[in-house]
Amino acid sequence: MRRHIPLALALLVVVACQRPAAERPVPSPIKMTGPLIAASMSMKAAWAFPADPLTDQTLDDSKLSQEIRRGFKLFTNTPAEAPRFAPGGMSCTNCHMNAGQRERSMPLVNVAGMFPEYNRRSGRLYSLGDRITDCFLRSENSTGTQLAADQLPNPSSPEVLAISAYLTWLARGASVGKNPTWRGQNTIASSALVPVEKLDRAKGEAIYMDRCATCHGPDGQGVQIGDKIAGPLWGDRSWNDGAGAARVYTLAGMIRYSMPYLDPGNITDEDAQHVAAFINSKSRPAFPFKERDYRVEKLPPDAVYYTRQISLSQ
Repeated sequence: MRRHIPLALALLVVVACQRPAAERPVPSPIKMTGPLIAASMSMKAAWAFPADPLTDQTLDDSKLSQEIRRGFKLFTNTPAEAPRFAPGGMSCTNCHMNAGQRERSMPLVNVAGMFPEYNRRSGRLYSLGDRITDCFLRSENSTGTQLAADQLPNPSSPEVLAISAYLTWLARGASVGKNPTWRGQNTIASSALVPVEKLDRAKGEAIYMDRCATCHGPDGQGVQIGDKIAGPLWGDRSWNDGAGAARVYTLAGMIRYSMPYLDPGNITDEDAQHVAAFINSKSRPAFPFKERDYRVEKLPPDAVYYTRQISLSQ
């Protein structure tokens, strides 16, 4: 029997050598920066979600898993999933692109553990639910519905809780209280800010027509792209004048690093501010509770809709 051992081993080696070589993994066409889609990616990554609860096999049929999946659906298609709170055409993912998983587009990965945190606009501590509620009230313009005051979104609303579940899932494993390095990177440096009164809305309009109208339309209402439509930038279907994007410098930071979508990041700090000034010179729904804002903190210079309201009241 011992004489056959070398022969048996030799046969095993031959068989092993005859097995087909394992296929090399195909590199993903989506460039990543850590857990985030790289800011430089364009249309190729339009509907990519590095963390997708709808396909994640680690989620089960528990109530929590169901809420995480529901929160993702609400986040990515808000008007359809929450019509009573999103009467216009804005989804959460219009600003927090790729379901909050894109670099320099206000990403929300690992952010849930930072709450509660101080909110300058309201002058108090905000929970994660407070922050989501604010987005519904302002960015989604839920105050533009015919809902009674006690029917408006609040931290206990099912939709708010579901999105909270999704964002908390995006922060699984993260350190509580530790700001992720990618947070706050969609802002323009203070040294590059142009005084609001010196921004040229006509120049902004010219840049908009050349660089932005392809997707958002000359009328700012968004162009149909496949089964999606670019977010409306002004008018009744857009964010209201109490939203964060209604501030010129905030919007400029979003434009600077996320747009133009076919060539993101290819616009200067100054041009982004001119475009933001143009967009925020347009009419949009009025947030009915602006008098409650900035009672503790100083009114920011780029909060142009508040400035106009003060001017009109004087």
